[in-house]
Amino acid sequence: PIVNPVVIFRTSHGEITVELDAKNAPITVDNFLANYVDRGFYNDTIFHYVESGMIVGGGYNTEHELKETRAPIRCEADNGSSNQRGTLAMARAPDYVHSATSQFFFNLTDNSSFDHQSAESAETYGYCVFGKVTGGMAVLDKIAGVATSESEISPKIPAEPVVIRTVEVIKQ
Repeated sequence: PIVNPVVIFRTSHGEITVELDAKNAPITVDNFLANYVDRGFYNDTIFHYVESGMIVGGGYNTEHELKETRAPIRCEADNGSSNQRGTLAMARAPDYVHSATSQFFFNLTDNSSFDHQSAESAETYGYCVFGKVTGGMAVLDKIAGVATSESEISPKIPAEPVVIRTVEVIKQ
């Protein structure tokens, strides 16, 4: 049986624990762990887009500089998982299906419009869910309520930085 790894996000606002879905999103989970978590990539990065429905992170350091990523991966949005409240999904370029690298988002509402609908276009392909929050939803809800402003990197960046201090595997 596949054991789902568990990671903990230690942020400036508290801790978020996520069980990754290695069975339904093996490429995505491997990319997230091997290319980013295990290398300390997410240490001292920020959540750069925050609204009531989603929180996006994993791309920018605390100086608002885009971090260099590894190669994009195949999008596994067609894995049957849904972008429901409390799930973790990969961000990607809206126009290119197989473009996810390091950025991810937490769904704070049911975002079924992000689910895979068809392979006909990037718009209907969806965004790959690869984990489920098992602790810390209150932390995410608190982050969703921070004041935001517009910047060169995001139209809804927290006015006071919300920092991801570390992301580490706590169960392999």
